Amino acid sequence: MKIDILTLFPDMFTGPFDASMLKKAKDMQLVEINIHNLRDWATDKHKSVDDRPFGGGKGMILRVDVVDAALESLKSKVTSNKSKVFLLSPQGKIYNQERAGEMAKLNHLILIAGHYEGFDERISEHLVDEEISIGDYVLTGGEIPAMVIVDSVVRLIPGVLDEDATLYESFSTNYHATPVLPLGTGQAVRSSSSSEQKLLDYPQYTKPEVYKNWKVPEVLLSGNHKEIEKYRRKKALEKTMKFRPDLLK
Repeated sequence: MKIDILTLFPDMFTGPFDASMLKKAKDMQLVEINIHNLRDWATDKHKSVDDRPFGGGKGMILRVDVVDAALESLKSKVTSNKSKVFLLSPQGKIYNQERAGEMAKLNHLILIAGHYEGFDERISEHLVDEEISIGDYVLTGGEIPAMVIVDSVVRLIPGVLDEDATLYESFSTNYHATPVLPLGTGQAVRSSSSSEQKLLDYPQYTKPEVYKNWKVPEVLLSGNHKEIEKYRRKKALEKTMKFRPDLLK
């Protein structure tokens, strides 16, 4: 298996991937793990990979053009059709042992670990195969969730561990226990001040305004803060209903 991780903080992965089971798997050439700095695909002299969100708001948003360039570069080196791109995101499917088993059957994984406020919505809409969340709490970025996924997937690759070692583990698919459920991931789950209703974050966009005919919604460029607030509230509700309806119960 080959695993590529896109991150703004590659040094965070040095220790965990060079010890214990993951080191053994790499030494046995059962897995190849490559850490890539997203800034390598930035095009300006400052190596900028993010910008402020259209419509206002705190934080910085990762740019769709930089992420797209990185993915195109990595995909150009892939020959297997059993390859998928995963975005670490709070609106993704909750990660569990069953999902780890499904991912372990692939030949190639690309994990995108975000940081700061979040991603340009066009990344999730057009560039990834699936979004994954490892739990309903806030972390600084997607690096630790990426480590969790790599560890849980690699240990399921045949030959990495003895079969007897995993047969009766708490979350093994061979052991019929009820999972207690997962860990955490990047962006916040927002809470409405009026009702304390938990919602996924609203879609956010940054430069470029138009990329591959993918346009930023006009309302975010209007300067009408009342309409922007209505749009964001509506989209946050829509995203929550689509991806995590359980949060509305």
